Amino acid sequence: MEVYYQSTRQNTQKIDAKAAVLQGISSDGGLFVWPNLGQEKLDLNAVCQSDYKGIARMVFNQLLAGFSQQELDECIDNAYTHTFEVKDQDTITPLKTVDDIEVLELFHGPTSAFKDVALTILPWFLSKALAQTNKKALILTATSGDTGKAAMSGFQDVDHTGICVFYPDGKVSAVQHKQMASQEGENVRVFGVEGNFDDAQSMVKKLFLDPELKERLAQEQIVLSSANSINIGRLIPQIVYYFDAYRQLVNKGTTKVGDPVSFSVPTGNFGDVLAGYYASLMGLPVETFYVASNANNVLTDFLATGTYDRNRPFIQTISPSMDILISSNLERLLYYASGKDNAKVAGWMNNLADTGAYTLDEKTKAVIQSTFKGGYYDDQALKETIKAAYDKTGYVLDPHTAAAYALAKEAKANSKVPVIALSTASPYKFTQDVLDALGVEEEDPWKAMQILSTMQADPIPAPLAALKDAPIRHDACIQPDEMKEAVAAKALEIFR
Repeated sequence: MEVYYQSTRQNTQKIDAKAAVLQGISSDGGLFVWPNLGQEKLDLNAVCQSDYKGIARMVFNQLLAGFSQQELDECIDNAYTHTFEVKDQDTITPLKTVDDIEVLELFHGPTSAFKDVALTILPWFLSKALAQTNKKALILTATSGDTGKAAMSGFQDVDHTGICVFYPDGKVSAVQHKQMASQEGENVRVFGVEGNFDDAQSMVKKLFLDPELKERLAQEQIVLSSANSINIGRLIPQIVYYFDAYRQLVNKGTTKVGDPVSFSVPTGNFGDVLAGYYASLMGLPVETFYVASNANNVLTDFLATGTYDRNRPFIQTISPSMDILISSNLERLLYYASGKDNAKVAGWMNNLADTGAYTLDEKTKAVIQSTFKGGYYDDQALKETIKAAYDKTGYVLDPHTAAAYALAKEAKANSKVPVIALSTASPYKFTQDVLDALGVEEEDPWKAMQILSTMQADPIPAPLAALKDAPIRHDACIQPDEMKEAVAAKALEIFR
């Protein structure tokens, strides 16, 4: 079967996987999708008899045609060998039972967040794509807290690449800030941005489409690419851990091959849960995707009503990676749920840009509501969930995982299908808020980390423990309208 990618907003441009990874976002502002996704299914028996790397090969062979088998094998081995701190060598994302909920731990990578699963391998994909050109790639990334550090860690000093990361100043946790501000690497630049994540993300998208900036960089043989989940090279690796979670569940004897499961996913940008939806199209038997949000409940309202409306107050919460009002990857779901209707998707996205809102037709809404359900929890509810889980099991949830866990608990009460809650970050990244939920006050984030280590079985991840004494290397803070000139200047500086 021919594998080509096209935009969610029109079907005229057709490019291979390498070009899509390198380009990141379509020239019309849409996101790259594979129209034939779902026509071929993975063999579940083969999945359940494999290991994490083997499942990755199955997924990538189907979705990344254009990369040779040798190239994919090299990418997988370089990314997933000795990179994740796990006891079970068959997986990098272990599944643990917490009370009656299965928790998929995605945070055992170098930056203690789920983004590591994709951002340890994306640089290898990109290097393979660059190898057939004489160009250099500048990665632009907006982050709500975790993507930035994971991307910088993955791209640090990778040949022919540079990376500029933009985060909302004052709206990430103390540990997340220190992770980014202390990042080493000659090809790395980091900026705080006045405003919120949506301000930074919207400007990054505009920069990808800015003809004047692209021309300036093209004169130096520099192309722009992305490490956000708008890039298929970032999104596709996340599909793997859904299949691997199912494999682990089957091997534990909790379910049988072919029986359905459900997933509860904390998400703001909709990339993580979209990867699960892609897995379901590829043959993973999923009954329901529960979309867990915080007080910025734009997704919960959308799933209930079919109207997406970002015209609401932005709320800063203890789960900052979900402090998002524009969920970019939702556009890909709209493409498939609407029957691959590019015109409808383009119209909805134009309405979002012009008015901040759009409303689905009844047919598309029904398709989405048949598989997706939403729920949201404010800070107090998240703290109560963290404390209840710890008091009953001794297991410590981070605030994002707490949202998924709480929604999974609600789902479990009304369904006999196993529910897997995705744990997207180590609690050590949010120690002060976690301790506050457990009734302990500590203003110093590093002392808080030590206190938390006495309360749970998992030790402090070595990279996080080393942050306390790490020097600050990046302290710039700019306005959103200054991002273009910052990118142009730093591109020339990085590739001088």
